[in-house]
Amino acid sequence: MLTSKQRAFLRKQANGLDPIFQIGKGGITDEVITQLALALESRELIKVHILETALLDAKEAINEVAKRLKAEPVQAIGSKIVIYKRANKEKNRKIELPKNK
Repeated sequence: MLTSKQRAFLRKQANGLDPIFQIGKGGITDEVITQLALALESRELIKVHILETALLDAKEAINEVAKRLKAEPVQAIGSKIVIYKRANKEKNRKIELPKNK
């Protein structure tokens, strides 16, 4: 579970990111989840664009994706969502979250 300070830190990090995936009318399939999992392992923080043709909004999408990936939802604004998951492999860990006080 992320603290509000950690979530704010991740939102700042994601500000300059471009979406690397799109979710469209096919919705959130197992294949999409697999691709997102691979991207999260190598990047830890990703931005996804939810197309207008998708049958769900950003809030529904971020909750579903985060649940299925066991990841942390960071932000859902408009048609974009940001998701964070710490990499399992030590060599892929790039983001150092602020510590809790």
